[in-house]
Amino acid sequence: MDVLEWVERLAKYCSDQDGVPLIAGRVLGWLMICDPPEQSAQQIATAIGASRASLSTNLRLLSSVGFVRVLTKPASRTVYYRVDDDAWEKVVQRQIASLASLGNILHDGTPLAGPSLDRGGRLAAANEVFRWMQQIFDNAPPLPSSTRAAKE
Repeated sequence: MDVLEWVERLAKYCSDQDGVPLIAGRVLGWLMICDPPEQSAQQIATAIGASRASLSTNLRLLSSVGFVRVLTKPASRTVYYRVDDDAWEKVVQRQIASLASLGNILHDGTPLAGPSLDRGGRLAAANEVFRWMQQIFDNAPPLPSSTRAAKE
């Protein structure tokens, strides 16, 4: 498999699973594997075959969710983009926090269901899943960054 095939595979996964535009997935894939790790919009556009207009929109999207960091260099007007080593960790942490918030909202709905087994049963089943998930997160090993920091 060559690099662009892998980039496309990641892009398709992001699109299918998370509704991310294919271009955003391609940008993410490219920035995960490119050398040097900082790339200008022109370099990215050339590598993945994207227009500058669609690239600009998708770079903003990836920056807003924390995958891509914008960099500048002294004495240069060029803006560079990079996926930091801890980007995935930050995104996963946000997703876990989001799921925990959803679990709290579902839990808060329990008293509103009243005595109905149908209504209460649906919420009870949802709460059971979120309690299970919380136990897994509570017992999870430390994040990779903690492990790396301990080794340094």
